[in-house]
Amino acid sequence: MAATGTYALDLQGHRGARGLAPENTLPAFARALAIGVTTLEMDCAITKDGVVVVSHDPELNPDITRGPDGKWLEKGGPAIWSLTYQELQRYDIGRINSRSAYAKRFPKQQAVDGTRIPRLADVFALVRKSGNDTVRFNIETKISPLAPAETTSPEDFARELISAVRLAGMAERTAIQSFDWRTLALVQKEAPEIATVYLTTVSGFMDNIQADKPGSPWTAGHRVRDHGGSVPRMIKAAGGAVWSPYRGDLTREAVKEAQGLSLKVVVWTVNDPAEMRRLIKWGVHGIISDRPDLLRKVAGEMGVSLPRPTPVMP
Repeated sequence: MAATGTYALDLQGHRGARGLAPENTLPAFARALAIGVTTLEMDCAITKDGVVVVSHDPELNPDITRGPDGKWLEKGGPAIWSLTYQELQRYDIGRINSRSAYAKRFPKQQAVDGTRIPRLADVFALVRKSGNDTVRFNIETKISPLAPAETTSPEDFARELISAVRLAGMAERTAIQSFDWRTLALVQKEAPEIATVYLTTVSGFMDNIQADKPGSPWTAGHRVRDHGGSVPRMIKAAGGAVWSPYRGDLTREAVKEAQGLSLKVVVWTVNDPAEMRRLIKWGVHGIISDRPDLLRKVAGEMGVSLPRPTPVMP
């Protein structure tokens, strides 16, 4: 598929703009809005007192977290689920620990000391402040069937998120994504006005499909073996409309198969310009990137329609 000015690629800023600003923070989302993206991608967790906050990790990550004493956490934790929102505000996530492997991956990330984990409501408020009435929200439920004690239940998690989205009046602009399809099943049942996105990976670091096993705890009872080994067909059978595969798992043939099933394909997480070009040529619906600035540049060079930038102070 050749890109033209009518090809509306979904440009998604991963965790806001993780390659440029502290992940999943208001400065990162403001940076993405200033660059000009179609969608703000983020992760969420639920605090002890039921507040939906934006965080990739169910527990505080020592690579990016300093305690009330200003020192880096020596190990992971505590779990966000064990803290109230006010207790969570004692922790600073405004820079990467320079001694971590994470820091080497994102040398262009600019620190913003004093930054706290935001509420989802704060992200919605920032977007309203920007005047951007079209940007969408792709929100991941960070929950695992392998670690049930780390979070609330999948049912409660999904319901808390649905409530926060509805309260903000953002249901029509929001998609809820997850590797744990139990949360997606509940969203489809109880909040059909909110889109769902089926995350997958079969790579060495994680496999939520588990094709070589009788079933997977991640896929809400759906088994890929019942669909001829086809992940797109399994997602379609689960009621999905959007497939979001890991970039290293995707083939051109799989894109064509998904599109033949009327599934949109949104690929994560792509930071290499050459790979961006290849995926745009394949005709994927969207690309999630830590560097939305690079993605926008490549897309523009290929004649893709670009969303308008909306600068805002966080």
